[in-house]
Amino acid sequence: MEVVDSGQKRKVTDLVNDLVLRLSSSSSLNPNHTHFNKSLRYAFRILSSRISPSVAPDSYAIADSIKRHLAAQGKSSKALTFSELYATFAAKTGPGSVNNKWAVLYLLKVISQDRQNSLLKSDTSCGGLPALFEEYHFPKTHDSKALLAGGRENGVLFVMKDPENIRDLAFREFVNLFKEECEVSEEALVRDVLYSCQGIDGSYVKFDSKTDGYMLNDLIKIPRATKTMVCKLCEIGGLFRRVKSYISESMDRFPAEDIGTVGQAFCAAMQDELSEYYKLLAVLESQSMNPIPLVSESVTSGNYLSLRRLSVWFVEPMVKMRLMASLVDKCGSSRGGAMVGAIHLHAQHGDPLVHEFMRRLLRRVCSPLFEMVRTWVLEGELDDMFAEFFILAQPVKAESLWREGYQLHAGMLPSFISQSLAQRILRAGKSINFLRVCCDDRGWADAAAEAASAAGTITGRGGLGYGETDALESLVSEASKRIDKHLLEVIYKRYRFKEHCLAIKRYLLLGQGDFVQYLMDIVGPELSEPANTISTFKLAGLLESAIRSSNAQYDDHDILDRLRVKMMPHGTGDRGWDVFSLEYDARVPLDTVFTESVMARYLKIFNFLWKLRRVEHALIGAWKTMKPNCTTSHFSTKLQGSVKLQLLLALRRCQVLWDEMNHFVSNLQYYIMFEVLEVSWSDFSNEMEVAKDLDDLLVAHEKYLNSIVEKSLLGERSQALYKTLFTLFDLILRFRSHADRLYEGITELQARITVASSSSRDKTKVARSAKEKSSDPGSWLSDGRKALTQRAGEFLNGTGQDLNTIANEYSSLLEGFISQLPIQHHVDLKFLMFRLDFTEFYTRQQPIV
Repeated sequence: MEVVDSGQKRKVTDLVNDLVLRLSSSSSLNPNHTHFNKSLRYAFRILSSRISPSVAPDSYAIADSIKRHLAAQGKSSKALTFSELYATFAAKTGPGSVNNKWAVLYLLKVISQDRQNSLLKSDTSCGGLPALFEEYHFPKTHDSKALLAGGRENGVLFVMKDPENIRDLAFREFVNLFKEECEVSEEALVRDVLYSCQGIDGSYVKFDSKTDGYMLNDLIKIPRATKTMVCKLCEIGGLFRRVKSYISESMDRFPAEDIGTVGQAFCAAMQDELSEYYKLLAVLESQSMNPIPLVSESVTSGNYLSLRRLSVWFVEPMVKMRLMASLVDKCGSSRGGAMVGAIHLHAQHGDPLVHEFMRRLLRRVCSPLFEMVRTWVLEGELDDMFAEFFILAQPVKAESLWREGYQLHAGMLPSFISQSLAQRILRAGKSINFLRVCCDDRGWADAAAEAASAAGTITGRGGLGYGETDALESLVSEASKRIDKHLLEVIYKRYRFKEHCLAIKRYLLLGQGDFVQYLMDIVGPELSEPANTISTFKLAGLLESAIRSSNAQYDDHDILDRLRVKMMPHGTGDRGWDVFSLEYDARVPLDTVFTESVMARYLKIFNFLWKLRRVEHALIGAWKTMKPNCTTSHFSTKLQGSVKLQLLLALRRCQVLWDEMNHFVSNLQYYIMFEVLEVSWSDFSNEMEVAKDLDDLLVAHEKYLNSIVEKSLLGERSQALYKTLFTLFDLILRFRSHADRLYEGITELQARITVASSSSRDKTKVARSAKEKSSDPGSWLSDGRKALTQRAGEFLNGTGQDLNTIANEYSSLLEGFISQLPIQHHVDLKFLMFRLDFTEFYTRQQPIV
């Protein structure tokens, strides 16, 4: 309330006197009464104060509040009377009426509430305004206003002017006390804090290497609260110093290998954040030039900077600086994809400020990495000077390019790129390099352009970024699909992969029956010789003859030119049968599938099948020798009874044993050629049709080869059975030699009997002819009839015993072989057991101990 002149002042004083007299009780109507003076003084203090309401100015709302308050106290009649008075009061307008009706209602309500609170502590018999006249004590504060608790129900604040200058005296006392407690002004502390935020030592705040931060001198006398606030504000300076030091050291070392492009992008992103920080410091520096007003002074401008205001300004920069310092500590020693992955872990935060800051930082940091991904997926180029990418390249031969040329580096794979996506990224670029290097093909460029267009990705820099996982997935998916499809078309059509696989099956896996039979017929005599005496060139000529004499001659010349003879390493005592093999020259790019290790497994399968075919060929040869039984039976009638019986027993034993061996070999060969090779080939052909990339093709071929190896008893888990089988093969070959020797002896015996039975005129001629056939000094033809009978008996007896020995050994081995089949891991071997023992003859035999 302002006083304009003495006349107006007297008018107001008179009005206040009348108001106090009307409100006072009858006992205090005397103006000289002490109670009246106190009431008058309190009224002036109320009217001279400034009221700061805590509610919005709404006259209707406050009127309703008053009515509800009266109704709640059970004063319904007073509430009705107030409603009528308020309606009349609100209806008055024009000159002489009150404009600010809300303020009048608010003042009356506050006074009423204060009166009610005071009545609880004073005598209620005094009535009227005297209940408000208790002495109030106002606390000293840093502000230029004193607080008086009005109505506690609404928390009303009364801000009053002190007509006796008590407030000004208190402010001066507070200023003097503050000066006594503080040796340093707040302006100086603010200036030193701003210096520390720039990494500069101030007059009172300096860097402490032990704590790695800026500290206030302990000898300076300031309040504890101020010292705590300064220390908290100086934390940002220590963080800034660590970040700035890392950026400076990193940029000084670039382009060293331990920094890389990702590290450079990381430093550049943090430098940009520091630039925004520098702008804030510049604004704060300008505001720090304005003096900080005292609590008793009126503030002419709000652009001053105190420690409390500085703490508000530093809330957001402090969060960012802590994040950057943490990133520097965690990512300082890493690079490339490892650095990106470490930063990504800090982005998983619920605070929107932190999340947005990390997202903005990661887009800058990931830019080089995503550019490497784009270049690799669409161009097959690995531009990785500092080994930052999660794909490693190694110098290898063309045949090993697909398997060993490029590998994933798990340590450089960011966590936001899944393992499956990384594998597809690896295969996309690997396919391009395989087409470029091994297939000499350029069609992948069109496929890559179509992939980029289909994925909607800009092929230039900036097409991909952090957080755009869907775009990356789309690009990789489209590129892989198109490039892999083109790669398979090149492999199937240009390099005829299926035809070469079929050729390997026909020749290395002995599927071309007429060729194999003719080859064994013409190379058999040569392979019976010692291995070190056999000429490879001669065997190559025989191979060429076998090709031209069979249906193999109609195959493509490119396929036939790849088929060659190979002699395996051999030692003393090895025969040609043991070291002979065929090989297939799989050239680039087919050698990616048919590698040296794969061809070695094919060679192992060939040796097994060749041994099986050799055994079959030996049994066929024995059968050809044993076939003219009628001639043998005819001349056996001329033998003595004992010799004739021995001969018939030997022939019978030989025939029965041949039948058993032929049954075993025939069924084994049928199982291998049809249930193993043909079924595996059928599965492989189906998988070739559905293969989507070269990896699928390699997996299908590996599965095909493993199936043959396991079913053919060549696997690691079937070695015992494999050794038993080869022992059986050797035993059958021994039988062939004994059968040949038996029938050779019978032929000689027949010739000797013919000589003995001929006329004297023909004896000399026949004997001479017989002598020419037999060059052995102990031949039967050189003996007489008695000696002939004795020698024949000894020969047939010895041969029969040998055949019995072979038969017993064969039965024992075969029963042992069949008994091991049920315990084999592969289920298809049960079919072999069923074929060999379909009558359960062997399973009913006495088990071998």
